Amino acid sequence: MTRAQGQLAFTEEDSRDIALREYGLDPSFDSPLLPNAAVLSSLQNLVRLATELCGAPFGVVNIISAEYQHQIGAWGVEPGICSREDSMCAKVFLSREKTVVADASLDPRFADNPFVTGEIGKVRFYASVPLQTDSGFVPGTLCVFSDMPKELRPEQVGMLEVLAKQAVELLELQHRTTQLDRTYAELKESNAKLAGFAGRVSHDLRIPLTTILGYVELVEDDPDVQPGTVAAKYLDKIGASGRRMLAMLEDVLSYSRVGGGIQPTYVSLKEAAGEVVRDLGIENDGLVEVHDVTVYADPGQLRTLLQNLLTNAMNYRSPDRELHVRISGVSNYHGATIHVADNGKGIAPEDRAKVLEPLVRLRRPGDGAGTGLGLSTCSTIAKAHGGELTLFETPGGGLTVAVTFPAGS
Repeated sequence: MTRAQGQLAFTEEDSRDIALREYGLDPSFDSPLLPNAAVLSSLQNLVRLATELCGAPFGVVNIISAEYQHQIGAWGVEPGICSREDSMCAKVFLSREKTVVADASLDPRFADNPFVTGEIGKVRFYASVPLQTDSGFVPGTLCVFSDMPKELRPEQVGMLEVLAKQAVELLELQHRTTQLDRTYAELKESNAKLAGFAGRVSHDLRIPLTTILGYVELVEDDPDVQPGTVAAKYLDKIGASGRRMLAMLEDVLSYSRVGGGIQPTYVSLKEAAGEVVRDLGIENDGLVEVHDVTVYADPGQLRTLLQNLLTNAMNYRSPDRELHVRISGVSNYHGATIHVADNGKGIAPEDRAKVLEPLVRLRRPGDGAGTGLGLSTCSTIAKAHGGELTLFETPGGGLTVAVTFPAGS
């Protein structure tokens, strides 16, 4: 073998182990390689069905790594591990064709194999089907065997192939679960870094901005600056712009903190909404109507969500009617859904997806001040709890925000 050929062989085997890790099957250690509990249980049931259909006492799903054969989902035998060199399936699985042998001791491919000679076992009847994914990768085989010679009918072989496809589906399920877990972990880490960055930037910018606004207020109080003069107008514009920027920094800082380290408990929606109403200084008893429901949520983040939604309702009220907001909820064994319904301007269906993105505002005539982070913050809070936020029209006009919170464990 040339050096180049040796390097190619190493690369192919290394790629096989990398692919197995993508399926959550780590072949690094000389120990039984097992899928997650749900997949393992399903594989065991599938192998049992395969042995009964074929009339064979033993069956396994083999995962073949660069160095080993790992038996998983075994029936009739204890799952174990052997070297790939000793494996019967390793000799044929890359052909991607089924192998059915009535007596392995008479087949030149297997006659001297330790599973046949008696060194490890005395296999006679042997049948295996490669487990081939849609991408062409073959992680191993579905194998049934016996210590007595045996023939299979064509329909039995066909059923074995069907069961092999089902085994592939189970491994693909674990593959997708592994990918989702990895993506979730990476997203969580990325969000944490982004939140930290946003918090530091907001904090660092807030200090000089606060200083600037302080000097603006000092100059505004100077008796030499007369109201109505050009200087006074410039100061008004600087102060207004600075306060808007400071409000945006506060919103960014708040947004960077939501979703992390939530500590859910059972919270009264009526009590949480009452605290928000008092914080916002809403004195009109008829403006906000609250109906109680118990929500399993982080109390602080629930208040932040309600505060953002009530602030939005006040900022985007309709000029044609007096504002009214109804906060209510429903609950069942799945959890609770709260509804914050107003009779304001509402949001057109084509705009409802984009307003949930950070820093997006519709900028309609007559809209109140805002940074475009309110609904995005609420959506983030909902997702952090394992729920979701949905927007739809209030009957008669306005916007209803529905937020789901799963039940407590």
